[in-house]
Amino acid sequence: MSVSVSSTDRIVLASRPNGAPVAANFRREQAALPPLQPGQVLLRNRYLSLDPYMRGRMEEGPSYAPPVALDAVMEGSTVSEVVASADDALTVGTLVIAPGGWQTHAVVDAASISRRLNPAGLPLSTALGVHGMPGFTAYAGLQEIGRVQPGETLVVAAASGPVGATVVQLAKQQGARVVGIAGGEAKRAYVETLGADVALDHRADDFAEQLRHAAPDGIDVYFENVGGKVFDAVLPLLNDFARVPVCGTIATYNARGVRVPGPDRLPGFFSQVLRQRLNVRGFIQSDFNDLFPRFEQDMAQWLREGRIQYREDIVQGLDAAPDAFFGLLQGRNFGKLVVELD
Repeated sequence: MSVSVSSTDRIVLASRPNGAPVAANFRREQAALPPLQPGQVLLRNRYLSLDPYMRGRMEEGPSYAPPVALDAVMEGSTVSEVVASADDALTVGTLVIAPGGWQTHAVVDAASISRRLNPAGLPLSTALGVHGMPGFTAYAGLQEIGRVQPGETLVVAAASGPVGATVVQLAKQQGARVVGIAGGEAKRAYVETLGADVALDHRADDFAEQLRHAAPDGIDVYFENVGGKVFDAVLPLLNDFARVPVCGTIATYNARGVRVPGPDRLPGFFSQVLRQRLNVRGFIQSDFNDLFPRFEQDMAQWLREGRIQYREDIVQGLDAAPDAFFGLLQGRNFGKLVVELD
C-alpha cells in the first residue's frame, strides 16, 4: 500500500555565505513533489544527518562533489522510509539511506539509494553515525591509510565526535597508544571514557606543551579532522614515516576563499614531508566503498557486544536544522548531530 503525498517542507540554499553561514543563507518553504517516474520512489525522511562537509557544498568553488545550487534543497543523507514506489526492487515500507536532503519528503531515483537498512535492534539514527558514513570514515581511514601497529602512538583530533570517537576505540582495539583531543572539559572527560590513554583539551593555554608530554616518543599516526592550531601542535611531533589520514579541516571551513594572514608555511611543510617521508593523504570515505560490507557487519557486531560506544546529539524538527548546523561548525554539538524529522 502506498501513501499519497503531494508536497514537502524543505530548507533551500537562499544565498552563499561570506564566512560563517547565517540564517539568511537558508529559506524554509513548501514545494510540490513531482509525480513518480519509472525507477523512482517517494520517501518520508525520518532522520537527517548534519555533517561538516555540508559547509563546502554551500560554496561555488571546486571540490570533490558539485555545490548545492541556489534555491535548491540543502544536501544531506537521510534515514528514510519508502512510502510509494515505481521501482520493482524497492517496496513500500523499506528503510533506506538516501540523499533525501533537508526536507520531510523526497522523490529520488531508486539507483541513488546507497543502502537498505536492517536495524536488527540498533537505533535507526546510528546508520547516519557510528554505523554509517562517520564510522566508516574512521574504519577505512585507519585501515587503508593509518595502518596503526601495536605499540604505536596515534593522535586524533575532534575525538569526541562521531569519526574521532570511533578512531579512538578502533585504534585501542588494534593495540595503539591513543591520545584524543577535544574541545572543552566535558568532551575531554568523555574521550577518557572511550579508553584513550590521554585526553587533552585543545582550548588549554598550554595545549601544545601538554601534547608534547603526552607523546614523548613522537606521533606515528595523526588522524586529522580539524586543522588549525591542533595541526600546528602535532606537526613538530610527527615521527619519520608517520601517516596522516586527512578527512576534515573544520577549523578553516568558514575561511574558504579568504586568504589566511601570516607567512607562507607551505615550503617548510613540504620540506618536512620529504625529510621525514611522511604519508599525508586526504580521503573521502567513498574512496573505499569496497570495504563497506565488511564494516557494516563488523560494526553491527561490535555495537551489539558493547565493544564500541557512541554518543548522539539529536535535535527535533526541520526548523532546528540551520541553527544546529551553525553549532556544528562552532563545536557546540556533543556527538553525532542528527535531526529527527518525525
